[in-house]
Amino acid sequence: MRVVSLVPSLTEAVAVTAPGLLVGATDWCTHPADLDVVRVGGTKNPDTARIAGLGPDLVIANEEENRAPDLAALRDAGLRVMVTEVRDLDQAFSELHRVLVDGCRLPRPGWLDDAERAWRAVEPPTRRLRAVVPVWRRPWMVLGRDTFAGDLLARLGVDTVYAAHPERYPRIPIDELNDCGAQLVVLPDEPYRFAADDGPEAFPGIPAALVSGRHLTWYGPSLTRAPAVLGEALRG
Repeated sequence: MRVVSLVPSLTEAVAVTAPGLLVGATDWCTHPADLDVVRVGGTKNPDTARIAGLGPDLVIANEEENRAPDLAALRDAGLRVMVTEVRDLDQAFSELHRVLVDGCRLPRPGWLDDAERAWRAVEPPTRRLRAVVPVWRRPWMVLGRDTFAGDLLARLGVDTVYAAHPERYPRIPIDELNDCGAQLVVLPDEPYRFAADDGPEAFPGIPAALVSGRHLTWYGPSLTRAPAVLGEALRG
């Protein structure tokens, strides 16, 4: 098969499972580091004509990361487009199986079983913390309801303050974030690249945990190590 991926985490999942299957990926598809395929633009502005020109048997996308008009254009060009929806860990596992086994016609990879075992082995937290989890600044945007990253954190004992917000990624003024009663601020390094000198200073008096955005927001091979990587960062 010839596959084009418009989702960085799915790009890694396919590339690790079946090297050589991918013929195209977005500019944001950074893993594996040695991925050598045609770049087809960004997740929000892919070059649909270039994708069609690659003649893929399958284009894989995500309902949150990719725009409906672009996917419609690919379908109009006669391409098969598989769109995933991932709002929690269980859905991530089922969608990965669907993409790799049903979509790409591959044997179920061992790393997917390893990832499921790693998360089943997570012990129920003995202490829970309420946290603000920014994903952008200028303006400040945080995790709200029904998010994959929020579900991962909840499994590790961290409940997002805005989990009941009507929006999935609400814009909240920084003064309100500081007054919401959070016991922790979790700062991932993507999509915004929060760092020790860019983020914690906005939350004086609230402990900050800098975490790997790939392990918090990607659903793919990174899920195998995500419980340990995130758990260490949160404990620190």
